[in-house]
Amino acid sequence: MTPKPQKVAVIAGFGWSLVNFRLQLLKRMVAQGHEVVAVAPDIDARTALILEENGIRHAHVRMNRTGTNPVADLATLRDLMGLLRRERPDVVLPYTMKPIVYGCMASRLTGIGRAFALFTGLGYAFIDPYPTGRRAMIRAVTIRLHRIGLRNVEAAFTYNPSEDEDIRAYRLVPDHVPLVRVAGSGIDTERFAQCPVPDGPPRFLMVARLLKSKGVAVLADAARLLKAQGRTPDIRLLGPFDSNPDAVTVDEMDRWTSEELFSHLGETRDVRPYLRDASVFVLPTMLREGVPRTILEAMATGRAVITTDAPGCGTTVVEGQTGFVVPQGDAEALAAAMARYLDDSELAAAHGAAGRARAENVYDVHAVNRTILTTIGLETTDEN
Repeated sequence: MTPKPQKVAVIAGFGWSLVNFRLQLLKRMVAQGHEVVAVAPDIDARTALILEENGIRHAHVRMNRTGTNPVADLATLRDLMGLLRRERPDVVLPYTMKPIVYGCMASRLTGIGRAFALFTGLGYAFIDPYPTGRRAMIRAVTIRLHRIGLRNVEAAFTYNPSEDEDIRAYRLVPDHVPLVRVAGSGIDTERFAQCPVPDGPPRFLMVARLLKSKGVAVLADAARLLKAQGRTPDIRLLGPFDSNPDAVTVDEMDRWTSEELFSHLGETRDVRPYLRDASVFVLPTMLREGVPRTILEAMATGRAVITTDAPGCGTTVVEGQTGFVVPQGDAEALAAAMARYLDDSELAAAHGAAGRARAENVYDVHAVNRTILTTIGLETTDEN
């Protein structure tokens, strides 16, 4: 039996992510006969057009996804409560930290919508196992807000075992709430098509917001080590500057690029041309990533991956088959892994082909979305 049509509010912290990360999920909801309202603080004209072309309505709320101003966060909560009262959705599905906290809180305070939390990684507040000072304060507030806001959730979706353990340990959701594991946001292997590795020496590409915790400085140190060995690796960094407290500064980036450690390509909304032009994807992160979408995009394109053992990252790679996993913050290990590809002209292509197969078999976006929708009750288990 097909579930009756429902209205669903999907709440994001960044407008473009609705299209870049969740479009297949939103389209699947619409295909099942549900009405979808996509909610975010900054839905620009291009995002709005793509949503509208796919039968998805959109709404704006105020939200500073990286800010710590309680007055601004109260404005976010008021906006979300007002939106729920106007729209009266049957289901509220927020993802990333602030949408989860304030979206679920708004649902509980208004009594509107069955709330589900989609955790995509615990992020900045949980990097350090023993935080002090400001970071300890941010963690304490974050934990308290989750406990208050998520009292009414029916289920929470998670990406990896470490995330499950911490959600339970910090009691971010009530003990009776089930945690449902999905393989990240999944990847559309048709949109991210496999393509041949470029000829010539390996080209390394990192795609990330410019945060220290993403390992940009570690990549710079690894590049210095390779240069000291007489190597001249082609390393490229693609990503925007950020307002996060952990952000890399413009001066730091200028210093690294002036040393010719790597080139900064700026930012883009379509990484596919950059992945096609690369041989090896590098993400030396120290963040609690969930399952990095950038790694899935690289694997689907047929690119070898070097990443760290940070929760959610190392498990995406089959060591020595689809790439290499190095310890967090270890520039020497990162340089050694990069040197493996510099020394073996066939390794990147072999690892990339195995990574493509893993993307198809483990991280298919349609399987991920089916799990989410059947758990919520928006799709029956016998649907494809």
